Amino acid sequence: MSSDRAVVLRRAADSDAGPAAEVWLRSFAAALPSVVRPRSDDDVRDYFRDVVVPLRETWVAETDGAVVGVMVLDGEHLSQLYLAPDWRGRGLGDRFVVLAKERSPRELTLWTFQVNEPAHRFYERHGFVAVERTDGSGNEEREPDVRYVWRP
Repeated sequence: MSSDRAVVLRRAADSDAGPAAEVWLRSFAAALPSVVRPRSDDDVRDYFRDVVVPLRETWVAETDGAVVGVMVLDGEHLSQLYLAPDWRGRGLGDRFVVLAKERSPRELTLWTFQVNEPAHRFYERHGFVAVERTDGSGNEEREPDVRYVWRP
């Protein structure tokens, strides 16, 4: 496996949609095994190809030609941050959050599931504050979630 220094963060190209979707699928399965996904793997791949990469500010982490992380910004909303499971805990998420704060220096918001305690710790370590909790009726998964906000 490459050293973290060999990882480049860059804007996603159309050709990154498939590899980014695969990172999302593997990461979601590893981090959120109890959360029922309402969409099939192929639906996720189509969504990355047709919506995420062409229409959102999508960034990938790449090493040795392989995509190992994906971050999606939608204005001041950090809508997605997923790492390949074997890249968790190696500083890559930290680099993505620094980049997100540079891209949205006044405020960032995000949602994460209540069951995702590691994400809570990660975002709180980066200065995000939980401002709202829901019963999940507003998301596709119907999973209770938490809205976090970061302001400098």
